[in-house]
Amino acid sequence: MRVLGIDFGTSNTVAMVRAADGRARPLLFDGSPLLPSAVYLNPDGRLLVGRDAERSARLDPARFEPNPKRRVDDGVVLLGEQELSVPQVIAAVLRYIGAEAQRHLGGACEELRMTHPARWGERRRAVLVESARAAGLPTPRLVVEPVAAASYYTAVLGSAMPVGRALAIYDLGGGTFDATVVRRTPTGFDVLAEFGLSDLGGLDFDQALVEHLGRGYSDSRTTLWNSLVSPADPGQRRQRALLYDDVRGAKEMLSRTTSADVHLPALDISAHITRDEFDALIRRYLIQTVHCLAQTITAARLAPSDLVGIFLVGGSSRIPLAAHLLHTELGVAPTTLEQPETVVAEGALFFGGPAAAAGPVHSGVPRPVAPQSRQPTAPSRPPVAPPRPPVIARPSAPPMAARQSAPPVSATPISPPRIPVAPPRPPAMAPRRAWYEEPTLVWTVALGAMVAIALIVLIVLTL
Repeated sequence: MRVLGIDFGTSNTVAMVRAADGRARPLLFDGSPLLPSAVYLNPDGRLLVGRDAERSARLDPARFEPNPKRRVDDGVVLLGEQELSVPQVIAAVLRYIGAEAQRHLGGACEELRMTHPARWGERRRAVLVESARAAGLPTPRLVVEPVAAASYYTAVLGSAMPVGRALAIYDLGGGTFDATVVRRTPTGFDVLAEFGLSDLGGLDFDQALVEHLGRGYSDSRTTLWNSLVSPADPGQRRQRALLYDDVRGAKEMLSRTTSADVHLPALDISAHITRDEFDALIRRYLIQTVHCLAQTITAARLAPSDLVGIFLVGGSSRIPLAAHLLHTELGVAPTTLEQPETVVAEGALFFGGPAAAAGPVHSGVPRPVAPQSRQPTAPSRPPVAPPRPPVIARPSAPPMAARQSAPPVSATPISPPRIPVAPPRPPAMAPRRAWYEEPTLVWTVALGAMVAIALIVLIVLTL
């Protein structure tokens, strides 16, 4: 059966396909598994999506919607002077993906699985279903995003998760952050607790880096810099797009190296940025995500040491500082991947599928969700267990015949810091006593003196 899994994200969308031979592969869009979720309405009425939409937006930003997922509650979206329903806008993205999947699979997909946040209610889920139908795709089987991630954790990585044990999902994407705790049940997974920050993600890190670069330019270059960050015409908007593309590239490079250069259009110079500088800029955001996850674990009535692990998904989760702060604050070495963006979409392919040696996975019933805020209330932290050696998660032998995931994903847990161990001390030596403190020696001297005196007296009397 030809199956299509779609993770429709705030900033980017990822799609995975599974052919009849059981092999799972990501769909590539302009050479990348990430398709911008953006939509642009052409003057002729055609809807452009992805990078085509982003490029066209430089001509007329009023016709551009960069984040359709955030408009799910709005009913309609105004693009230029035309109102379109939200399902129409989302359907444009899904239709584009469906066409690419059909080309890749050699036929239309027979089953569609779409993911959604755990907090989404029936009305929002209905928008996804309507959008898929409007795109000419099969009625989707909906999967909760953290459940899809947990399915990947057990099915693809082969990580052990016995019934009754819990896993924390740390999902940091381009526009949002979600923290979830799921528990394995005999029939799948249940969502124990979920919190989120709907306005925090990788886009905030991009903006922080742009503002940092802008603080270095004043006087004669102020006007040029302002034209970059607040463009007034298509030419300036193209320059701004180039700036943000370069900033995103530098941000991603800083996850692999300790420094990167950013080219500043119009100023015609390059700025050097180090990982330490970047970490200082985004630390306050990442601390919020760590506190949010700690709050979620507490809401699930668990301690970090009760978890089988913390699984990092979403493109922005590959930033090394995120794993470092989680390990430092919670005492658990998180599991990270080289391609965390594709986890949810691929996990959806295993929803209720062959991975279920211990039972099929299902969405469960999400527990009540607390209101979202960029500043979550800091929880009373549970006792933190001492750092344990990380479990090395590697993709296991696939449960389905001839499954080949392309490209293969390697998981690299963050090793806990080594604690210096003091060298063993030599055994303590008892202090030596003076000769006059040794009782045996004292008695020997006294007896010798008495004998000497007796001999002297005897000699004198003899004379």
